[in-house]
Amino acid sequence: MSEIMPFNLVAILASANRVLSGAIVITTFSLVVYILTHNLRSAVARAFCALLVCVLVVYTGDIVLYQVTSLEAAVMWLKFQWVGIAFVPAAYLHFSDALLRTTNAFSRLRQVAVRLSYLGSGALLMLVALTDWVVYDGIYTPQFSHLRAGPLFWVFTVYFLVTVTWGAWNIRQARRRCLTSTSRRRMTYLAVAFAAPGLGVFPYLLVSSAPALLPPSLFLLLLLGGNVGVALMLVVMAYSVAYFGVLAPDRVVKHNLIHYLLRGPFVATCVLVLILVLTKVESFLGLPRDAVVVFGVVVLIVLLQIFINQAKPFIDRLIYRQDRAEITWIQELDKRLLTSTDLAQFLESVLTSICDLLRVHSAFVAAVDEGQLVVEARCGDPDVASLLSGMNSDLFTRANVGENGDGDGDGGDADEPESIGDRFVVQGGYWVIPLRTRARDVTLGLLAIEARTPQPDLDDEEAEAVRSLVRQAEAALEDRNLQQGVFAALQLIIPEIERIQRRRGTVRYTGSPAWSSSEEELVSTEDFPQLVKDALSHYWGGPKLTSSPLLKLRVVEAARQQEGSSTMALRAVLARAIERLRPKGQRSMTTADWILYNILELKFLQGRRVSEVAARLAMSESDLYRKQRVAIEEVARTLADMEREAAGKGQEGDALTP
Repeated sequence: MSEIMPFNLVAILASANRVLSGAIVITTFSLVVYILTHNLRSAVARAFCALLVCVLVVYTGDIVLYQVTSLEAAVMWLKFQWVGIAFVPAAYLHFSDALLRTTNAFSRLRQVAVRLSYLGSGALLMLVALTDWVVYDGIYTPQFSHLRAGPLFWVFTVYFLVTVTWGAWNIRQARRRCLTSTSRRRMTYLAVAFAAPGLGVFPYLLVSSAPALLPPSLFLLLLLGGNVGVALMLVVMAYSVAYFGVLAPDRVVKHNLIHYLLRGPFVATCVLVLILVLTKVESFLGLPRDAVVVFGVVVLIVLLQIFINQAKPFIDRLIYRQDRAEITWIQELDKRLLTSTDLAQFLESVLTSICDLLRVHSAFVAAVDEGQLVVEARCGDPDVASLLSGMNSDLFTRANVGENGDGDGDGGDADEPESIGDRFVVQGGYWVIPLRTRARDVTLGLLAIEARTPQPDLDDEEAEAVRSLVRQAEAALEDRNLQQGVFAALQLIIPEIERIQRRRGTVRYTGSPAWSSSEEELVSTEDFPQLVKDALSHYWGGPKLTSSPLLKLRVVEAARQQEGSSTMALRAVLARAIERLRPKGQRSMTTADWILYNILELKFLQGRRVSEVAARLAMSESDLYRKQRVAIEEVARTLADMEREAAGKGQEGDALTP
């Protein structure tokens, strides 16, 4: 019995390490993907990804070594692991330097040391691959395999300890420079978890340097503890790094990362464990292995998704402990928002009901948008264009007040004596009725129904049904208008919110400059699209161009060196922004892809009149104005991107300056 127990202990420890190694590979790969897709612009995130890749290589080799059956294969994968082991010290130093640089502590010596460490790691890797000076003579066993230490192994050990110690000192210095409790807390997390990659590499160094001193069970136990620590500390490090370079609120970052870890690494690790377990019980079930594994994996994935969805409210309560009421309100608002598609679908159902009720073939709803009528929904195939173009202001006024001519905008309420038929105006073969607010003081639009008779002839049942459907259409349009008012207010405050988030994301450190008004970007202000519109309206000369605040943009300053004057530079930059909106291929005056570019090019760059542009593009002037607004917003967005590109180039130039 005493001879069997050690063997069983070794097997159990080996299986546990196999599972943990797989979990670390899954988690590490998932974290690399998450960070690269969420905050790639952060130097800290990029350096951390380099460190994660080193860990990923080491543990990938560890998993493969459990499957090899020969010494030659084991040696190949043991040397593959050294791709990660050799570069861990350089990645350590790189990561710690990036952290210290975020605190405005720059050092030419550290930058040179990082570059030299990568060169040194590359040289060591070449020695491992081509010589026996660092490691040699692989030893293969079913439970664990390793390489022997060569004559220069001590050089790598000293190099490893020096760089890791230097990196730990850099993080300590970075923490001391933090001025806020939040930044100090995150630096503390990083300082504690900083040993994770080292723990993943150290057992391999230990067994290579002194294998005779370590019994298999002790080595596997040491490796198991290291694997548990690596898995936990990598997640802690990723949690801290996820905030660097991100302008989103902390609660959003925390929410995204936690749910990503649950739906990604957690589910994948559970599937891995299930596969390993099912391979042991296939004979007991009496089913083919593939059938058991496929069925089990499918069931587990579905159950885990249900479990995560059920646990989501509890997880969110933990994440949003202090803002629970506000977050609940925001989530409820998101469910009740009425989008343009929702409105169109609802109005279509109203129109369909009216057409079925009155036994007509067509109807449509047109809403008022900046003084113009825009079709929101239609039923059948009505001749909308000819009807709207024939509606003059006099007819609109008649529709607004109804046939009673009271002129106070109060016609057609549920308590009014007039029938619904009295509110209709006959025009172009349609019965037209105004759609107004509940207060009856603002016209929201018009509802037009194909005329079945020259004059409205609704019986009592039809009139009551039409009245109810008209009220529903009015309520939907009014709710949408209220929503648009909320959205307009949000558009006004979002730039300020972005500036607050930018300030919140700029952690204060010792020696960092105070915030100043010069840091407020013009492109983030709420009136930036209006400034672009003003400059375009005076593109060929005028005070809105020559004295435009857009002259202060970096991209304009850069263009002034070539154009000679600020006005010409701004004109050139606007032309470049418009040109970026030009679709690929041959130009067309009528296709949808070319509409925005054509409006900008004809209206502003060529300076043509509105009537000429509308005729050239085969659209009404009202439609032209509506699309022109969208086109100007696109120019503003493009110009903002150009400004950020110019700012990024300027920051790169500053970073390269000693």
